Amino acid sequence: MQNSELTPAAELARLKPAHFPNESADYRKARTALLAEEIELRRHIARVAALRRELPPGGEVTADYRFVGEDGEVGLGDLFGRHDTLVLYSFMYGPARKALCPMCGATMTAWDGEVPHIEQRVAFATVARSPIGRIRELAAERGWRNLKLFSDVSGDYTKDYVGDPDADMPAYNVFTRKGGTIRHFWAPEGGSEIADPGQDPHMAPDLNPLWIILDTTPEGRGADWYPSLRY
Repeated sequence: MQNSELTPAAELARLKPAHFPNESADYRKARTALLAEEIELRRHIARVAALRRELPPGGEVTADYRFVGEDGEVGLGDLFGRHDTLVLYSFMYGPARKALCPMCGATMTAWDGEVPHIEQRVAFATVARSPIGRIRELAAERGWRNLKLFSDVSGDYTKDYVGDPDADMPAYNVFTRKGGTIRHFWAPEGGSEIADPGQDPHMAPDLNPLWIILDTTPEGRGADWYPSLRY
C-alpha cells in the first residue's frame, strides 16, 4: 500500500489519545507528536521488509558445505529440515577465542527462547568455528536449550559467507530452497562506514531485543555500556 492511500500518521495519532495520571499538557502534546513518528517508523519498517521480500533471486549455493552437529555431520541442505527458508547465524566463538563474544551471547540468549516460535515458519541454526564439543559446553554454560548448534570444521562456509576461514566475526545469513536449488537470499551489509556519527552500525530494525527495550528508556542505549557474559 502506498503512503498516499494511508491515513496521515498525525491524524491517526490524534484519534484516541491516552492520558496518564498528572501528565501535563506539554507532555501530551509532545507524546502525540512522537506517536505520529512512531507510526511512520512502523510503516517504514513494513516498507523495508516488503522491499527485502521482493529481492530478485540471490546467488546459487553450489558448494557442498558440511557442518558437524550433536548428531554428526550434515550438509547445508539438511539444516532446512521441513522448511524452504533457513536463517543461519555465525557467532564469534572461534577456537582461539577464550570466551564467547558478549554481544553474540546477549543476542543468542534472547533468541534461544524464541526458537520454538521461529521454527513454526522457518529453519533457524547457529554455527561457529570451534569444535562441536566446545560449542555444546558453551551452550550448557549459557543455559541455551533450543538453539541448534553446529561447527564449521573446515571453515569453507565461514570463508564464503562470513570472511576468511577463521573469521571471528558475526554474520546473519538467510537462504532459500526451491526445487532443490539453494540460494542466498539476504544478509546485513556495511560496517563502520555506514554508521551515522556517534552510532554503531547496528541493523534496522535491530535483531537483539535488548537494544529495542533500551531505546524505550530515557537513558537510551548509551555509549559507555555493552553486554557482559557475567554480572
